[in-house]
Amino acid sequence: MTDKLIIFDTTLRDGEQSPGASMTKEEKLRIARQLDKLGVDVIEAGFAAASPGDADAINSIAKVIERSTVCSLARASEKDVRAAGEAIKPAKHGRIHTFIATSPIHMQHKLRMSPDEVVSRAVQAVKWAREYTDDVEFSAEDAVRSDIDFLVRIFDEVIKAGAKTLNVPDTVGYSIPLLWGERFKQLIARVPNSDKVIWSTHCHNDLGMASANSLAAVMNGARQVECTINGLGERAGNASLEEIVMAVKTRRDVFTCDTNIDTTQIVPTSKLVSSITGYPVQPNKAIVGANAFAHESGIHQDGVLKHRETYEIMRAEDVGWGANKLSLGKLSGRNAFRTRLQELGIVLGSEDALNAAFARFKDLADRKSEIFDEDIQALVSDEEVTQLSDYFRLVSMGAHSETGKLPVARVIMSVGGKEHQADAQGGGPVDATFKAIEQIVKSETELLLYSVNNITSGTDAQGEVTVRLAKGGRVVNGQGADTDIVVASAKAYLNALNKLDTGMDRAHPQV
Repeated sequence: MTDKLIIFDTTLRDGEQSPGASMTKEEKLRIARQLDKLGVDVIEAGFAAASPGDADAINSIAKVIERSTVCSLARASEKDVRAAGEAIKPAKHGRIHTFIATSPIHMQHKLRMSPDEVVSRAVQAVKWAREYTDDVEFSAEDAVRSDIDFLVRIFDEVIKAGAKTLNVPDTVGYSIPLLWGERFKQLIARVPNSDKVIWSTHCHNDLGMASANSLAAVMNGARQVECTINGLGERAGNASLEEIVMAVKTRRDVFTCDTNIDTTQIVPTSKLVSSITGYPVQPNKAIVGANAFAHESGIHQDGVLKHRETYEIMRAEDVGWGANKLSLGKLSGRNAFRTRLQELGIVLGSEDALNAAFARFKDLADRKSEIFDEDIQALVSDEEVTQLSDYFRLVSMGAHSETGKLPVARVIMSVGGKEHQADAQGGGPVDATFKAIEQIVKSETELLLYSVNNITSGTDAQGEVTVRLAKGGRVVNGQGADTDIVVASAKAYLNALNKLDTGMDRAHPQV
């Protein structure tokens, strides 16, 4: 017999806590639709009490998701739980995920509450959540450093209060697989009525063992794994959805469970999340990295050519590689473009938005001979970030680089509707462009990251640029895409400035 392993995706909540990875409502909706298509069981859409914007995004996702359960995180407070309950109301399947810290260090120094007070608060939070839904999950934050006797006590009490899923988080990425598996074995053996609930694991990757710890929990009774696309998440990230799913699928001789995931959607989902968040995937990342199925060694190449399974334990096509089919060209019409958007799960809000996207597509087709699905995703993302705020907007620019001479750039941009021009020199054309922009805006920001990633192959491929800026303790990512990498860089820089200008940031759920 095979048990079902529930995949709980927290890319839109825990993943969004990565520095600068904040998403707009429209971006969250696109990712949520793709997660639903991927087949995840639970989408943790956000933290409703963090901001009205986050609550609105959760509510919007709850209205459109057909199959997945839509979940909101909530601290163990009445305000948080009720905000979560209101946010998930439209969902066909809704869940409230409430949590409180249970380790001595957290209870003493952060919560300043006694163990009895923590238990009482947890029970009350579950009861508040039950007013909105029968699907209530409780998490014991920092369970990895919590006393196991106290965990047994609090889990017993929240089960009595009506919690249906119990999450045991390694909040700080401290455990190792042997100990994490043993902790689950002990909890399931000692907690009364443990067979009446789903046991869940949520692991962070600070020591590089999030996926291994999660799988150790599964081998010892956990039947829900909380994870993110590409392992996105604060600090070193979370357990990677793609690693968990493919480990369970590939090692059926070890795992007595299976998932509902359509694995052919893994790579498209990975690329979408990377594009929207501005977090590129490292080439040697398992499953979704560009080199994950590449063979450089002659011995390996010879073996694979003779018999694929000599060096490959998975098929690249099974996880979605090779699916970036040529979709459209410069002669494609508006209806074909609309149809392809629908096939990709992209929903534009109006005919004007469709017309604008189609115009950008035609412009791209004039500069690039082959248009792939990734190009369309980037094109729509570029349109969305442009519409986020156009206080800072690129009008035109030119850059010149010549051997033996300092590169120069000229930027003409609109600031609040008024055009400004600046010229600057720099160490390269991108550096000169950024300096020209700064002559105009004088933002006093700190550049934390500049990253370039090609969207597809070929010298005419669009370059996707991520710029991470910091100012006054706030960190934002800006994205830009263009076949001209210097233009893409200018777009990304201005996109980041616009995010700072609109005050777009995230409230950390543990603050």
